[in-house]
Amino acid sequence: MKFTLSWLKDHLDNTASLDDILFALTDLGHEVEGVENPADTLGAFRICRVIEAVQHPNADRLRLCRVETYPNGPDGAPEEVQVVCGAPNARTGLVGVFAPVGTHVPGTGVDLKPGNIRGVDSNGMLCSERELMLSDDHDGIIDLPADAPLGERFIDYRGVNDPMIYVKITPNRPDGLGVRGLARDLAARGLGTLKTLDIPEIKGSFPCPITVTIDADLKPKAAPHFAGRLIRGVKNSPSPAWMQARLRAIGLRPISALVDITNYFTIGLNRPLHVFDAAKVVGNLHIRPAQAGETLLALDGKTYTLTPTQMVIADDNGPESLAGIMGGEHSGCTDTTTDVFLESAYWDPITIAATGRALKINSDARYRFERGVDPAFTLLGLHAATQMILDLCGGEASDITSDGAAINTTRQYKFDPARTGSLVGMDIPESTQRQTLTALGFALTGNLATPPSWRPDVLGEADLVEEIARIASLSKLVGKPLARTQSGVPAPILTAAQIRERAARRTLAALGYNECVTYSFIDHQSATLFGGGTDAVRVDNPISSEMSHLRPDLLPGLLRAAARNQARGFMDLQLAEVGPAFSGGEPGEQHTQAAGILIGHMAPRDPYGSRRPADIYDAKADAEAVLAALGAPTRAQINRKVPAWFHPGRAGTIGLGPNTLATYGEIHPRIVAEMDLKGPVMGFTVYPANVPQPKTKTTLRPALALNALQPVDRDFAFVVDANVEALTALNAAIGADKALIASVQLFDQFTGEKAQAQMGAGKKSIALTVRLQPTTATLTDKDIEAVSAKIIEKVSKATGGTLRG
Repeated sequence: MKFTLSWLKDHLDNTASLDDILFALTDLGHEVEGVENPADTLGAFRICRVIEAVQHPNADRLRLCRVETYPNGPDGAPEEVQVVCGAPNARTGLVGVFAPVGTHVPGTGVDLKPGNIRGVDSNGMLCSERELMLSDDHDGIIDLPADAPLGERFIDYRGVNDPMIYVKITPNRPDGLGVRGLARDLAARGLGTLKTLDIPEIKGSFPCPITVTIDADLKPKAAPHFAGRLIRGVKNSPSPAWMQARLRAIGLRPISALVDITNYFTIGLNRPLHVFDAAKVVGNLHIRPAQAGETLLALDGKTYTLTPTQMVIADDNGPESLAGIMGGEHSGCTDTTTDVFLESAYWDPITIAATGRALKINSDARYRFERGVDPAFTLLGLHAATQMILDLCGGEASDITSDGAAINTTRQYKFDPARTGSLVGMDIPESTQRQTLTALGFALTGNLATPPSWRPDVLGEADLVEEIARIASLSKLVGKPLARTQSGVPAPILTAAQIRERAARRTLAALGYNECVTYSFIDHQSATLFGGGTDAVRVDNPISSEMSHLRPDLLPGLLRAAARNQARGFMDLQLAEVGPAFSGGEPGEQHTQAAGILIGHMAPRDPYGSRRPADIYDAKADAEAVLAALGAPTRAQINRKVPAWFHPGRAGTIGLGPNTLATYGEIHPRIVAEMDLKGPVMGFTVYPANVPQPKTKTTLRPALALNALQPVDRDFAFVVDANVEALTALNAAIGADKALIASVQLFDQFTGEKAQAQMGAGKKSIALTVRLQPTTATLTDKDIEAVSAKIIEKVSKATGGTLRG
């Protein structure tokens, strides 16, 4: 948003300095990006007088001028300077503008130096308006009245010493896209008084010959209100110098009075307007969806092909304007325009934004409409622009023709002065708070506040507090310590779930995993491979095609990361992540996982042969380590019911009844190939939420139990069928005597052709080691034999096997 200081003072009666205004704007939330002060670029150009202008002795088209200058201002002593000038109007007695040696001329980009032109010295320059970038006039040097004050700065004499301010407006403050909106904020801060905006209602003197209709499908939302009127008999001459100066200062090129007036209202009052050459409009105007394939040659000289999702303002021959964004070249106003149709409308921000984005058109109108202009100012803006056109271009206005009506933005919120202290921590008297809201345009009725129509961003009680604090200045906020609500040690802040996540992360890091933070969005193919990819988790507006669905598991993100590392030569990987996975797109349809993958070898190469590839037992051990850190009980069972992305014969599930605590094993070779990975991949996924919470909240460690009695280890080997799981034998053995048996471990399996040759077809041998831990007395041989007999009996019954001889 760019504007000049004088433009601001058209709306704000104040005497504050420029620095105070710039500080206040930034403090109010309108960050000042920069300031262009004409005094910095044109301050050296002063009014001078040509004492004598004679023919250059060596050039027909040059004049040799003796120039009376005042380098120290009107009150300083005059100096005479010789200048060679090629302007046709250079003459004796001319009062013009002089630039001394060392001056930077903005229109040419040249820094003046002493020169010698055709054998004659020249020290300075007599300037034209284009060289000062005040206009395009370069037919001659500036020719001022004879009574112009010699030595005065030209910018002061011309009245263009007007700083241009560039402010960054946040998307939630569309009212700041008009100079008046910024003036209102400054007035509320106390930097002056907001001037009254008197807009007379301009009565029409004849019926408007052009009628307007809005398509029935567009009127409820996309185009709720459109108004316009014909002004006949206008003279579209250049706009006044003061208007041209302001438009040039903010980077807009003056075109004609009619066009410049619409730009002036766009910047000054945040009211985009458009003017049609009425002689080029055939029939009436209709706001409708564009027809597929319709084209429009816009004012930017480009032809756009339109779709039915975009709105146009069309006459009987077709589109004349792209609604709310840019007018068409065909009905644009020119110097010959005598009858003009002036449009003022309100457009839906979302529709305008979608159209502008699709067609890649950036215009001042689109920029404002897609953020939201004041819907209540549609007719008032039309009256104000009509008055200016009549004043500057003459003519006669018709009655207003319109369709639709301004949308109702009325809403009320409770105003509680105490909330400013509780939300922001600022002690502001209630009277000051009410005064602030009133100055910003809010209507207060008792304890209810009604936001003005130009503030669509105010949507709750907290926004009222924000406005009060913003005007009071958040820079005055004093830091205070939080009040203690209780004595002693405060209660823990982290929830049980957060504590478990932290424990999982620390455990994985201690196990040597590199923590990854992957996107929660993955591609459809990967999501499908891991049980997701449904419409319930599809992202409507994805960042890219590779982020189209919410991830059902953490493993696909880790596998993609591993593939990228392998492509760069890193083959031994341990990657892990703790984060959310999603079963649906609704609240509550997400859960936290801790997952890891192992690829390659578990150690670097060395001369001792310790290097070995990762296997499923590494994944199982790491999953169990994470579960132990989460407080999972040791009585969990292991079964074969694993998801489809694990190898069915080389994976397992750790569970407690119906609850799955973790899955581990080798990733299915099909998944590995789909993910462009090399070699077998081991992985695991832990589900912290399924781990039972401890029955007591104590964090004390259990008492250390020491036993002075010697444990006894006994080994057993059983011949069983080849399809018998070792876990069946382990569970049977440990249940033989729960009081005496401390642990049971599988330490050997003898399988294959050699085993079947010794023990029979379809047989194998499994060997268990059982630790007996007495607690009251040392075990005798009789005691050991009795327990051994129970173990043999239980295992034989459970597996159908026999003790191997």
